Amino acid sequence: MPMELNAKVLGFFAGAAALRLGVFLLFPDLADVLSSQVELSTPVSSFKTLKEGLFLYDRGVSPYDGGVFHQAPLLLPIFSLFPSSLLFTILDLWSAFQLGHLAHDLQLSSPRFKRLDGSVIAAAYLFNPFTVMSCLGRSTTVLGNAAIVQAVLSAQQGDALQSIFALALAAYQTMYPALLLPPIVLFMAHSTGGKSLSVTLWANCVGCFTAALLILIISTVFITGNISEFVKSCYGFQLTVPDLTPNIGLWWYFFIEMFDPFRSFFIGVFWLHMACYTGGMTLRLQKEPLFVITSLLGLFAIFKPYPNIADVALFLGFLPMYQHIIPLTRYTFIAGAIIMYSALLGPAFHYLWIYAGSGNANFFYAITLVWSLGLTILVGDTLFAVLRDEWEVERPEMKGKVVRRI
Repeated sequence: MPMELNAKVLGFFAGAAALRLGVFLLFPDLADVLSSQVELSTPVSSFKTLKEGLFLYDRGVSPYDGGVFHQAPLLLPIFSLFPSSLLFTILDLWSAFQLGHLAHDLQLSSPRFKRLDGSVIAAAYLFNPFTVMSCLGRSTTVLGNAAIVQAVLSAQQGDALQSIFALALAAYQTMYPALLLPPIVLFMAHSTGGKSLSVTLWANCVGCFTAALLILIISTVFITGNISEFVKSCYGFQLTVPDLTPNIGLWWYFFIEMFDPFRSFFIGVFWLHMACYTGGMTLRLQKEPLFVITSLLGLFAIFKPYPNIADVALFLGFLPMYQHIIPLTRYTFIAGAIIMYSALLGPAFHYLWIYAGSGNANFFYAITLVWSLGLTILVGDTLFAVLRDEWEVERPEMKGKVVRRI
């Protein structure tokens, strides 16, 4: 059953919408400043590069001719029809509503699990500072986040076609959501009463996903008239990482220092590293496919080549659904303190380096390492807690006892 839209829920959504639209209308300069911040703006999610592509598109020129636009062409007709402030606000509200709906109907196997209040999950997402800043900074990652949330909710409801198409839409924009296909299909199998992933279901879902992605790619012909330009400028750009503009990720500084003969090898290693988590986690945590999805979103926020805080906002939107494992975590406070510390100092260090001239690249990269460390601790600690919870269910006599791995 859907999340109940009572006065409290409507108040949350009205307040969130008023906050966003109020800033857009009353403080447009603030939105412009946020859209320029490296924590929000990357070559594949920047609203300014989207406007550059839209400028060319409106004049009948290929948006990829300028060498600046590296996003999916489907965004161009959407943003040419609707005001960006309204569109981003609606996407945030829609994602929050879907997360609340997901939490309201969620059932997990752990005896510690208790039914969640979907309105609390929705409000936590709407008023998360990372979510608010992502919306105000108009990071186009928000569109991919909405598609991922829809894919997970549809999987929970057993709607395979809608789930697969939503995931294909997210992958069409930034590629990496394709790695969520195995746990989403497994989550769908669990939601429809299956205990494991059947070969037939897996084959059908892979076929549908491939077909949907191909249809979206072919639709480029009707928008820009050229598929090869889109593939090279969007997917090729993300795979080869030619733009080393500073961001909150781990790639840019590493490849600035990398000798050219070794560049291709280490790009392959970095991509393989990010991709290898999917299979292992899906196989090991077959009973908890939603947690696999949540953990992968956290890992993407750390290891993708062009991350921004909108990726973290989505990870933190799913994580509260596992609030029952908090007593089993060990370093939650440390992780939270590190994330807050680096989130506050990151913009300051970037200013000292770029504008004040009293620092260098090491200032900013050091704080991005601290940021990634905090997220890594949070992902690892929650993973430990879920495994510990599963182990205590299998061996009740060990509940509460200290475990030492040898």
